[in-house]
Amino acid sequence: MGYKIPLFKLNFDEKEAQAAFDTINSGWISTGPKNEALEQMFIDMFHVKYAVSVTNCTGALHLACMLCGLGPGDEVLCPSLTFAASVNCIRYVGATPVFCDIVSPKHLNIDPKEIEKKITPKTKAMVVVHMAGFPAKMDEIMAIARKHNLRVIEDACHGPLSEYKGKKLGTIGDVAAFSFFSNKNISTGEGGMLITNNEEFAKKARLLRSHGMTTMSYQRAGGHATAYDIVELGYNYRLDDIRASIAIEQMKKLPGDLERRIAVRKRYLEKLANVKGVVVPFADCTEFVSNYIMPVVLTNSTKERRDAIRDKIHECGVQTSVHYPAIHRFSIYKDYKAELPVTEYVTDNEITLPMYASLSDADVDFIVETLDKAING
Repeated sequence: MGYKIPLFKLNFDEKEAQAAFDTINSGWISTGPKNEALEQMFIDMFHVKYAVSVTNCTGALHLACMLCGLGPGDEVLCPSLTFAASVNCIRYVGATPVFCDIVSPKHLNIDPKEIEKKITPKTKAMVVVHMAGFPAKMDEIMAIARKHNLRVIEDACHGPLSEYKGKKLGTIGDVAAFSFFSNKNISTGEGGMLITNNEEFAKKARLLRSHGMTTMSYQRAGGHATAYDIVELGYNYRLDDIRASIAIEQMKKLPGDLERRIAVRKRYLEKLANVKGVVVPFADCTEFVSNYIMPVVLTNSTKERRDAIRDKIHECGVQTSVHYPAIHRFSIYKDYKAELPVTEYVTDNEITLPMYASLSDADVDFIVETLDKAING
């Protein structure tokens, strides 16, 4: 069905189209000058030392696991309330994911107490997902990591430019991954970025993203090298310059887009305060965040009731979603025994409402009124 108010809208105009057109006309469309410019934008805007563009966030997470030296016999702590890529990357390197519960319906990120409880001699790292762009409890998490000598991989795909106590998400742990998927704050259709302050990590990531080759086509075409060696078993995780050119335009828009999203969320919080039967996750967060999505969690509810409420909302022309089905419930992960009561309640009773910069106050008011009627009659 067509929706009066969709879940998401692209923040595209003629600038993205012109950037792609100009890149195509330049004669160089694979990894080249636009990727270099995009990586420098990340370095400058995130105040980080190194940025490596890649095909998608999944590739960045896979590389991050490799950079952290993870492999068979290692355990990696992770949430289940996330997209599958956050956990699949652990298995790509042969390591074992160990699922941890989230803090509460009011704070949807991994619980540091759960992390501490599930550490074993085999634990080597953790994947921390900043859900909806809101920061996990990074002071506690990093203290645990230092105490047990664990690597920290930040899945920051929801949180470009989000902050935690003055630091950009993705710059606190050892290495981080960002996504340029079509519905993300930075959208190119597909694409991603790996960032780190570790020089050796950055060097190895550049090798691994392009078959382990010591030079890339753009370098050779520019006369900087005439041959190459292959020194690692790498992958084809290169981002093309067409998408990189689009990402550059998206990055230029990002600060203004996030400011507008803050205003949209403020309106949501004002209106949702009058709705009985819902909890708004991260409602007390005062950090600068990306507001990637707008989740609410029903109270004293069930999955069947949640789905019926979503149906009523859809009938009124408002699109919703669910972020996310719990990973440990998927068929491929059922053998990884996990008891996660908070995660399971949230994944059964969460509703994601529309969130994008162009939502008007009237749109938000209509969405919340529709939600209220669906819940409370």
